[in-house]
Amino acid sequence: MILIVDDKPENLYSLKTILDLNSFPTDTALSGEEALKKTLKQSYALIILDVQMPGMDGFEVAEVLSGNSLTKDIPIIFLSAASTDKKFITRGYSSGAIDYIVKPIDADILILKVKTFYRLYEQTRELNLMQQSLKQEIDYRKKAQQQIQEKAQELHSILESIPQIAFTASSDGTIDFVNEHWYLYTDSKESFPATHPDDPCITKQWKDTIASGNPLEMEVRIKKTTQEEYRYNLLRVIPVKENNNIVKWVGSFTDIEEQKQAVKRKDEFLSIASHELKTPLTSIKAYVQLLDKLIPAENNTKNFVDRTLLQVNKLDNLINDLLDISKIESGKLKFELHETDFDNLLKNTLDIFSQIYPDYNIVRKGDATAKINGNEVRLEQVILNFLTNAIKYAPVSKEIHVITEIRADNTLYFAVKDFGIGISKEDQQNVFTKFFRVAQPTSHIQGLGIGLYICAEILRRHNVEFGVESEPGKGSLFYFIIPIITN
Repeated sequence: MILIVDDKPENLYSLKTILDLNSFPTDTALSGEEALKKTLKQSYALIILDVQMPGMDGFEVAEVLSGNSLTKDIPIIFLSAASTDKKFITRGYSSGAIDYIVKPIDADILILKVKTFYRLYEQTRELNLMQQSLKQEIDYRKKAQQQIQEKAQELHSILESIPQIAFTASSDGTIDFVNEHWYLYTDSKESFPATHPDDPCITKQWKDTIASGNPLEMEVRIKKTTQEEYRYNLLRVIPVKENNNIVKWVGSFTDIEEQKQAVKRKDEFLSIASHELKTPLTSIKAYVQLLDKLIPAENNTKNFVDRTLLQVNKLDNLINDLLDISKIESGKLKFELHETDFDNLLKNTLDIFSQIYPDYNIVRKGDATAKINGNEVRLEQVILNFLTNAIKYAPVSKEIHVITEIRADNTLYFAVKDFGIGISKEDQQNVFTKFFRVAQPTSHIQGLGIGLYICAEILRRHNVEFGVESEPGKGSLFYFIIPIITN
């Protein structure tokens, strides 16, 4: 907006009309005092100021405006018919004016000057806004940088205080901080601790992790630079993200040698105990079976013998599982794969299951007529485990669905579905791990939590996909997908 200041209303009207016709918004004042009051309430792009006014003249108004921080940058054009003397014009410029027009006014010249100064005002205002925005951005970045530095310092202090080897890296994987424990295992911040010759290379795994953007977790044996003994450490590296972008990596090496030795001692005990228990149990089972055959069916004692044989079979299965665990841990769980008719394998397995659990209704769905490359004994073990789990975790249901499907990608899909208590999302991630059991308020569910772990190891050795789908209260579905022999 342009402010016109003149003590004569006819002059104000004339100037206002000229500017209005050229689409300039205007405001007017009849005295210097009124003009100063208006500049305190309104921001103006330009002031056209008459020099000769009663009371406060134009020079005095300009001097006041130039001395105020809010108005000093407003351009002023003086209007006067009093004199064109050099001294008079010089006083006008020294008072704060940027141009001088002598009455009578040439409208064309006035408009040209107004347009020029108005454009300069707009450009100056834009520059000021840009400068203000830039200053705010700089202040924000300084504050953000300070916060990042404070957080980094806090993180470094925490990492220095923990007993593990700890480090941080930039988003591209460059290590930028290591704690003091790091230098017990390597002399350089840029080099990871050396691993046992039989263990994976950390540097290669690290590069793969940076490329994928996924967390890293691996067990490696490392040693101090002053020692020859390698100790197991768990290396964990997680990405730190902001706005879904990785900005840093934080990693640690945790000594797990004692845990590994404890697990080894436990596995050795299980192996020895299982082998020692297997021999007398085989004899007990044989004697009970012989006794069962010798006792007539109508004899009441036979009922107790049958119950004894059932418990002996449970104990036999448990010991077999423990032996399998021992073989898995020692790397001795080995078996050959042969061409196998899966449909026959499934029928025979379901026949065995029906003889053991005659009260359960097995509903078969789909086709299983296909040849696969597998081990019949071990796949039968997996299928029976899926079925017995369906009984165990569906105590009020007597129906089990066995689903098979030959897929277009030359694979065979097999699944066992129950209608029991189901498994939560959190527990589904761990059901195939050793000694894990789904936490339930029921007391009838027994076992050590090793059956599905053994199944997982058997299926891994078959190089097949497997998993679980479940929803609490709606049952579970355990499945595997195995390739079909097509030739």
